[in-house]
Amino acid sequence: MAAPRRTRTSAPIGLTDPALAGLGLTVGDRVRFRRRDSERWKEATVARREADGSLSVRDSRGGLRAIPVEQVEVRVVGPRGGITWEPLAERAARTEQMRLI
Repeated sequence: MAAPRRTRTSAPIGLTDPALAGLGLTVGDRVRFRRRDSERWKEATVARREADGSLSVRDSRGGLRAIPVEQVEVRVVGPRGGITWEPLAERAARTEQMRLI
């Protein structure tokens, strides 16, 4: 009897990846990207960090795309509860204090 085939699955949502933690992200975070300034923003979710330093995101159609960090914005909740978008390059450059448990 043949051994069962192993398939590669994506990481569970919310999993902490050290490469993503350096950018202040976790798997499943909502982001948006655009390749050129004349394009519309496309929403996606974070999948992983690529070896070349780009961010691998899963778009609305399920495809994986490797996007440079400079072309990505992260969805954040503002001080009054509204949704805003923050450039990922600014978020990665900022140091954050670790959360206390």
